[in-house]
Amino acid sequence: MPVNSFENYPMTWKPDKNLLKTPLYLSLAELLEQDVITGRLPIRTQLPSQRELADFLDINLSTVTRAFKICTQKGLIHAIIGKGTFVSPNPSIPLSSLKKDKTCICLSVLRPYYQLNHIISDVSRKLLQSQSVDRLFEFDASQTEQRQKIIAQNWLQKFQVNTSVDNILLTYGSQNALAVAFLSLFKAGDKIAVDSFTYTNFIALANQFHIELIALKSDNKGILAEDLAIKVKQHNLKALYLVPTSNNPTAVDLTLERRKQLADIIVKNHLLLIEDDTYAFTNVTKIPPFARIIPQYTIYIHGLSKSLFASLRLAYMVVPDNLSNLFIKTANTLNIHIPLFNAQIVNELIVSGKANQVIERKKLLTKERNTLYRQYFPESASANSYALFQWLSLPKHIDGYAFEKLAKQEGIEVLCAERFFTGSLIEQSAIRIAICSPDTVEELEEGLIILKALHSRMQKR
Repeated sequence: MPVNSFENYPMTWKPDKNLLKTPLYLSLAELLEQDVITGRLPIRTQLPSQRELADFLDINLSTVTRAFKICTQKGLIHAIIGKGTFVSPNPSIPLSSLKKDKTCICLSVLRPYYQLNHIISDVSRKLLQSQSVDRLFEFDASQTEQRQKIIAQNWLQKFQVNTSVDNILLTYGSQNALAVAFLSLFKAGDKIAVDSFTYTNFIALANQFHIELIALKSDNKGILAEDLAIKVKQHNLKALYLVPTSNNPTAVDLTLERRKQLADIIVKNHLLLIEDDTYAFTNVTKIPPFARIIPQYTIYIHGLSKSLFASLRLAYMVVPDNLSNLFIKTANTLNIHIPLFNAQIVNELIVSGKANQVIERKKLLTKERNTLYRQYFPESASANSYALFQWLSLPKHIDGYAFEKLAKQEGIEVLCAERFFTGSLIEQSAIRIAICSPDTVEELEEGLIILKALHSRMQKR
């Protein structure tokens, strides 16, 4: 057949050439994005090769290459060396960019108690009125960075992390800390083990850096140690990433016994551990973090956006002695200095005791909301009464994205399991319910009533 005759030729994606307009590479990228986002191209679909697609559309190979690059940068697709290009596991728009639909009750994106923002407003106002306010807008932070690290050191001790100030890095939020870790430690093709359901922004970063994620099985006590032991033998794993307290999205807390089992495997196999302890403030049973159990194997990240205020974008990062110089070099290359104004707000909150007050207030609010959640979904409620979100399994025949759409039509926004999934085939979908996001308990209850009715209807299908 002629080179460009594809009438009966099997291809997983056949964009309509008539829809292309100049510049072609942008138009092709838009068509690919649209088909991924709408589900016309299911997750993990292997796309045609770039050359095959160029022949099909009768365009230059470089045009397809540029289109693929744009979609890769957006996290829509990712390439696996030697295998091809695939639709990413969570190809939707980054959750952080989702805007609240004022006509819907938000149970989707985590917005932890914005009604407490008046506290940070008061602190900010006082700083702006101080005589030394001008220096807070200077670029050179070297003179104050040591004091910030000492405050960080004292703060981390509350969460059982004892470290030298020389091992602490200040980063512009947890996502920034993860990017520093990726640039410092990994190269394209490396493999990192993760929970089957894991933090979407970590998945997006892995796609961006061409890192292969190896999904691990878990139960209501966290990642299964025996599965990690098996995957270590099957794959040349370089690291393990986990959220030990209130795993995002499942809200599961790793038990002490499970942490010790995983720690033994990590040490035995000389793995690196990236411990994302953003939800450490919900760990009221004081289970020690991995940074205390195996500090020399652990890169510890302690974000403050969920425990304090979302806009602060500050995280404390603790690195082992043998990696300290490498991380500092990467941080200096990226110039990740925290704006002095942000850093000073955090310092004031911590030193004044307001940070502890904010956390206690959030815990009280969360406990009240989890009590309410248990009234509607007693069988699915997390054992942790201070978890900011809940994980509700859907009937096995229900597609998560379809449920999201139905829920929005009913007036509530939720996020489905498919957005967080890293495995090969999802057996049963679920939804993450952000109980912390509605402005009031009354609004939350209204959303739970709608959700209960919709969930019950789905079970009867």
